[in-house]
Parts: sequence; C-alpha cells; structure tokens
Amino acid sequence: MAKPVSLQNKEFGAGGKPISQKGESLWKDSMRRLMRNRAAVIGGSIIVLLLLLAVFADVIAPYPFAEQTLVDQNKLPQWVLSLFPTMEPYAQLSPKYFFGADYVGRDMMSRIIYGTRVSLTVAFIGPIISLIIGVIYGSISGYFGGRLDNLMMRIVDVLYAFPSLLFIILLLAFFRSTFARPAPGTFTYSVSQLDAAMGGLLFIFIGIGLTAWATMARLTRGQVLSVREKEFVEAARTLGANDMRIMFRHILPNVVGPLVVAETLAIPGYISTEAFLSFIGIGVNPPTPSWGSMISDGAQVIRTYPNQAVFPALALAITMFAFNFLGDGLRDALDPRLRGTQ
Repeated sequence: MAKPVSLQNKEFGAGGKPISQKGESLWKDSMRRLMRNRAAVIGGSIIVLLLLLAVFADVIAPYPFAEQTLVDQNKLPQWVLSLFPTMEPYAQLSPKYFFGADYVGRDMMSRIIYGTRVSLTVAFIGPIISLIIGVIYGSISGYFGGRLDNLMMRIVDVLYAFPSLLFIILLLAFFRSTFARPAPGTFTYSVSQLDAAMGGLLFIFIGIGLTAWATMARLTRGQVLSVREKEFVEAARTLGANDMRIMFRHILPNVVGPLVVAETLAIPGYISTEAFLSFIGIGVNPPTPSWGSMISDGAQVIRTYPNQAVFPALALAITMFAFNFLGDGLRDALDPRLRGTQ
C-alpha cells in the first residue's frame, strides 16, 4: 500500500498537479546576489590578487625591498617618461626598473609589492581586534542592560570624546618612547624586539585596537537590544537556557551579519590610518615598505619625479576602492529585506 504524500506547503498548477519547489537558504541567496554585483566581484577579485602579491612577494618582486643601488637613483623606464614628459630634460633612463627607482636606487615596483603586506595585514588584523573587543563589550552591555549598560556606554562616550587619529598618534608616541631603550631580558625588551621583527606594526595594531572597538561596541549593543526580546530568545529562557547559551547560540548568530558588513566597510579606514601614520613618520620602521611612507618620500620630489608618489598612491587608492566595493556588495547581499528582489 502506497504511503500518503503530504500536500502541505505545496504549490499547484493547472489540473491540480503539485509543482515541486526547492527552497533556498538565506546564505545561498545572499551569495547569489553578491555574485551578481559586478562591483563587488571586481573588488573581491582585486583583493584576492593583492593577497597573492602579499603572500608570494618574495617570488614576484624583482628585487629585495631594501636593496639599494646608488648609481641607479631616480632612474625610470621609457614608458614612465612617456607618461610624465616633463621629466625628459633630466631623466635617466633604465629598463631595469618597471616603475622606476627611488632616491637611493631601490626598485619602486618591488617596494609597492611588499607594501601590500603591510596594508593587508592592517586590513585584516584591525577588524579582528575590533570585532573581538567590540562584540564582547557591546554584547554584555546590551544583554544585561540597566546600570551596567549605562556605565559601559559612558566609557565608550569618553573614548569618543577624543579624536581617534590623534589618540592613536599619542599612543604610538607613548609606546615608542617607553620601549625605545629597554634593558635586555625585561618584558619591555621582548615587546620592543617583537615590534622590530614586525617592522613597527605591533604598536600600530595596539593603537588601532584600542580605538576601533568603540564603534563596534555601540553597533553590537544596538543589535543585541533589538534581538534580546524576540520570541525565540524568550522561548530559550523558558526552556531553562542560561545567559551564555542564549548569547552564543541564539543572539550572536542573528546579529553577526551586520557586524561583519560594518567591519568590512571600516577596513579602508584602517588602511588609510596606517598610511597616514607612515606618511608622517610614526608608522612602520624603515626600510619596511609602506605605501604611506613611499608617498611621503615621493611628495618631496613630486615636481621632479612624480612617479615616486603617484604609483604608491594609486596602489593605495585601488586597494581602498576594492574593499569599499566588496563592503557595499556584502551589505546589499546580506540585507534580508532585499531577498528575492534580484
């Protein structure tokens, strides 16, 4: 005897025959919308290319980033001279360097390739620090509420009272002066050696991490406040779930989407912060290549050798555009209100 077939949730066509309809998950639908966004796909492709450049910089770069050839200082290839014809009266041509050489004979192309490591490291470490601190802080504040919420948000307000960039500069100045000449064998000496091994990035990460989490904490708090009174959360409480289980199993999975999108859109800000710090001379330690420090060096000779400032500036601009395009695409793709509209 044949088993009865349930007709619940079936759609019927002509003649009363059921139409088979396969459901699509929210994440699959979001990915489909994301792949249809050409700007987001282009941005993601550029980011993947930059990641490959950063990982395989030792193989791709024609020369080591710190190698100096003083007899080749400021030399450039013919195509760069065609792009900037004002350099013709004094330009020294050399096909060795595709983007030209800087004022001490270092290959510009190699330094730009190695500079992707600095910018992409900041682009990924910055959001990780911000998410870890901001999500934990904002979740506790939003979930428990009351006086604890009021106290924690006042601390965030105090942080907002200071301009974040100025705060980072003061922090870097404090760290660099404190760890300038530490005694061997001490904790400060170990931290100083770690910062030197990272090319000066450690203190930049600390400065960004101590300031960037405040915005994420506010956003997380708002998301948690809007979710904690939902029916499924009340049902979990009724069934005896404790606060930790409710937070990690029911609330955070429902608010993580907007938080990830917000951090993706904030990545260009982290990159520009590192570039600005390196531009003013308190970022990475020379000779570690950073696009900001390269732009700073090129700005001093921008009238005579504009290629030394323009090419690293283009690399910085393209990277920031790529993350902006990807962030906008993620925001549109993960918006549940747009589901089924494309």
